Amino acid sequence: MSFIVRNLQSEEMDFAIELAAQEGWNPGLNDGDCFFKTDPNGFFVGELDGEIIACKSAVKYGNKFGFMGFYIVKKKYRAQGYGIKIWQHAFNYLGGLTSGMDGVVEQQVNYKKSGYKFAYRQLRYVANNLIGKTYSDVIDLNDVPFEDVLKYDNEMFPAPRPTFLKCWLTQPNISAKVILAENKIIGYGVIRPCRVGFKIGPLFAENANAAEKLFLSLAEFADGKEIYLDIPEANDFATALVRKYNMKYVFECARMYYKGEPKINLNKVFGNTTFELG
Repeated sequence: MSFIVRNLQSEEMDFAIELAAQEGWNPGLNDGDCFFKTDPNGFFVGELDGEIIACKSAVKYGNKFGFMGFYIVKKKYRAQGYGIKIWQHAFNYLGGLTSGMDGVVEQQVNYKKSGYKFAYRQLRYVANNLIGKTYSDVIDLNDVPFEDVLKYDNEMFPAPRPTFLKCWLTQPNISAKVILAENKIIGYGVIRPCRVGFKIGPLFAENANAAEKLFLSLAEFADGKEIYLDIPEANDFATALVRKYNMKYVFECARMYYKGEPKINLNKVFGNTTFELG
């Protein structure tokens, strides 16, 4: 049998998204396009005798930071050595950059063997029939300059990500909001449609009050359907938010880092952007 690892082509992105859906990760309906545009060279597939059986991503944010994701092998081909081959190929692509991942529980021991160290738990919660609310200081993100949003985003993410954000903030059928204080951004968030319900990500804010206003403003867009939010357990204010609105725990990953944990203020991260790209 012949197994090769090669770059994923844009038209094959649906394959990776579908595998993620089968794993229960509930990807957004338009995630694939934004993911691929962020780093077209950072997505890989494994082919066995011409059949694509695995995928993996290792996205570079410039030369500052990388993020590992989409590590999936079709179930019938697992535990046969194919996974580690595509993993190593993706890892090598990052060229020793500081990098992160949100690793599923059952793989965390293997990730540690590659040099990734546990930082904190990432917990997914879901709410049903949540009633949203509008606020005068929460406005549409399109009403503020993109450069202002990019600058604010970089306070909570280890590297600038203009290509990703330009796509992420202009996806169809989303709601993107910012909250202002004295004409300055003190938080922003995005809610997008997924295979099931909606997902909020990111949700960044200076404090719990701003985060809650954004959360409820975005919830209004979901019109009572399920809303998913992925929070870093290390943010006590985020934990208080999901408890206040009776959100139910779904599953968890571990945020892990290679070559050191970036210095970001987790107390401002009330919702992770994605488990796939950070």
